[in-house]
Amino acid sequence: MIIKEINIRKMKMTMKSPFATSFGSFQDKEFLLLEATDELGNTGWGESTAFHSPWYNEETMETNLHMIRDFLIPLVLDKEINHPDEVNELFSPLRKNNMAKATVEGAIWDLYAKRNKLTLAEALGGTAEKIEVGISIGIQKSSADLIELVRGYIAEGYKRMKVKIKPGFDIDVIRALREAFPQVPLMADANSAYTLDDVDLLKQLDEFDLMMIEQPLASDDIIDHAKLQKEIKTPICLDESIHSLEDARKAFELGSTRIINIKIGRVGGLTEAKKIHDFCMEKGLPVWCGGMLESGIGRAHNVALTTLPNFILPGDTASSSRYWEEDVITPEVVAEDGYITVPSAYGIGYEPNMEVMNRYTTEQFQFKSND
Repeated sequence: MIIKEINIRKMKMTMKSPFATSFGSFQDKEFLLLEATDELGNTGWGESTAFHSPWYNEETMETNLHMIRDFLIPLVLDKEINHPDEVNELFSPLRKNNMAKATVEGAIWDLYAKRNKLTLAEALGGTAEKIEVGISIGIQKSSADLIELVRGYIAEGYKRMKVKIKPGFDIDVIRALREAFPQVPLMADANSAYTLDDVDLLKQLDEFDLMMIEQPLASDDIIDHAKLQKEIKTPICLDESIHSLEDARKAFELGSTRIINIKIGRVGGLTEAKKIHDFCMEKGLPVWCGGMLESGIGRAHNVALTTLPNFILPGDTASSSRYWEEDVITPEVVAEDGYITVPSAYGIGYEPNMEVMNRYTTEQFQFKSND
């Protein structure tokens, strides 16, 4: 296939409620959508998962736009691409900027699947017809508020509760949750809010039979996590520390992690995500798919990735209605009793809802072949 046109949309959508973590709180979500068109007029869609501020990592929506427009598009426009894996190679001379790379590569994966009359899941080698999903809950004003939210999500059938924690909102909160819900699968996500000085505090989490604690220490660390894992029984899951297959290998060999959260944007795209999945499967390391508050385009990519066989833990890909009054795809992503049925249509399996998309588009950029 030859990429003949790329369109980028700046989007701004308001979530149903604010989302709070240890690094900040927001309700308006700004992001990029990218549409790639081939020489036959087929289109594929990708989504940038970078936030408007560099909270999660060093990337932002604006730095993604700069990278995509000035560096990545020139590498793929008018180039003959036989398989999306080649995009990963084309981008390899450029350092980091993984979310920008994943935005372009994701659209080309969708395009490739459609051209070959495959679902994106099939193109990746996935086989699951349904995926098990959990819910990610931001920091709440009180334990009582959190308990009521969890009660509602359990009633909706979600298979796992992920709760954000930070210093001062951790042990007592998890204790209250565990007392209220003794059997619910529960994990804590710290988003790098702690240090090794907090070992004694983090040891207290062992009494609550958590599935895992996600990224308790620094976002770029794999050394101190290995030290911490030796001190606590609760499995450590690495998120922000894993940007590549090499990071996953080193963390595994050091004993820094017993579980890995794979986020497509964080690792630079579906090709690298699949490599990490395959390595972890070989080593017996469970993986799950993390969420970045995506719209339906990014959510659809997560669904497809999660059909691979080593995604044995529920991911963060909840229903569209969990976050949005209306989504940019049709049909919207729907979780029923904690499962999402993998769509059977070619590519990502969902159609862009142009009416909704246009409503939330704040700016557009178009790049065409010289032909």
